[in-house]
Amino acid sequence: MVKKGPIFSFFALIIVLGVIIGFAVNPIIHKVNLGLDLKGGFEVLYQVEPLKSGQKIDQAAMSNAVAAINKRINVLGVSEPNISIENGHRIRVQLPGVKNEKQARQLLSTTAKLEFRDYKDRLMMDGTDLKPGKAKVAYDEMNKPMVTLQLKDPKKFANVTKKIAGYYPNNVLVIWMDYSKGDSFAKEAKKTDHKFISAPTVQQELNTSDVEISGSFTTKEATTLKDLLNSGSLPVRLVEKYSTSVGAQFGQDSMKETIYAGALAVAAIMLFMIFFYRLGGLIADITLVIYVAAVMAVFVGLQAVLTLPGIAAMILGVGMAVDANIITLERIKDELRSGKSVLSAFKAGNHRALPTVVDANMTTIIAAAVLFVLGVSAVKGFAVMLLISNIVTFITSVYGARLLLGLLVHSRALNDHPWLFGVRRSDIRGNE
Repeated sequence: MVKKGPIFSFFALIIVLGVIIGFAVNPIIHKVNLGLDLKGGFEVLYQVEPLKSGQKIDQAAMSNAVAAINKRINVLGVSEPNISIENGHRIRVQLPGVKNEKQARQLLSTTAKLEFRDYKDRLMMDGTDLKPGKAKVAYDEMNKPMVTLQLKDPKKFANVTKKIAGYYPNNVLVIWMDYSKGDSFAKEAKKTDHKFISAPTVQQELNTSDVEISGSFTTKEATTLKDLLNSGSLPVRLVEKYSTSVGAQFGQDSMKETIYAGALAVAAIMLFMIFFYRLGGLIADITLVIYVAAVMAVFVGLQAVLTLPGIAAMILGVGMAVDANIITLERIKDELRSGKSVLSAFKAGNHRALPTVVDANMTTIIAAAVLFVLGVSAVKGFAVMLLISNIVTFITSVYGARLLLGLLVHSRALNDHPWLFGVRRSDIRGNE
């Protein structure tokens, strides 16, 4: 006799899961952080080198460099940036949505070490004498942009300007950004495009905490200088090793094509499962929908960045999820062919299939873990999605499918209907 309780529970569970997924899909989709290969943007890999001789590049130096880079990224207004430290003293920076690659590169790699020198290139003051975060863009009486700064010690500035004024007719205070050994004011002054920012003449001692940096600035250049000064100087030197940029339209086209291909693949898999495994295949398809929703929910919860390799890993996870179902359903079919009842075949098939499914998932998890530890950039994204997919696969495809199919089996509605599992009566060798 058919039990109605398990059947009611089955449909009630399907309805509840359907409602939850229906309400959750839209918020999940809008909260997914897209990588630059999907959203477009700029990626650069830097080699970290000492700023001065004797400087040690250790973990603390790397962390300080990342912190300084992060401050500069905030200036760009980039959402969901990805900054990662890689082996060999390297830092990879991914900036989704960035359109001005030149500005991004300048802000990231410029050491931004401000120095005030005399005409003989002797250091008089540097950026440590400034109040942090006080640089501003202002305009002179000719409406030309300039940058205003505030000094910590007005007396020190008074002494410096007194010295400079005494160097007449070479009474210039040369303001340098990223002065390096070998640079010379005398040589640079002869050039049209000189390296120093400006060289104002000092006529008298100035006892003030306010300093103005003027020059042939555009508003954009003055703003960039202000942002660099406020974000602080880098504690190390960054040498660019690799960079790439992806157009926003190209990223959107890639995402559409990948999602379309993935949807076709999933649809083909679902049809295959129903054709070969009938009711078992339909249950597997239901768990696949749950799997996709669960994977995306976990991915969003971890605030991970979705990339093309990540989408590939999720689709690969669909194949692995189906594989777990196929192993179990084939075991059940074998038990049915041996003459066992549907209930006995269900229990024996699940019991025998579980060790194989566990072993298959564990080997993939180990491989994904190794990729995550040793891989870089997109490889890590692939590994993260693969790990999530395996864990969710185990829950949905093993226990989820077992729960749903078990309710129907225990209702006895499937008794004497082996064809619902893809087994013909002529294939059954005997009765239990």
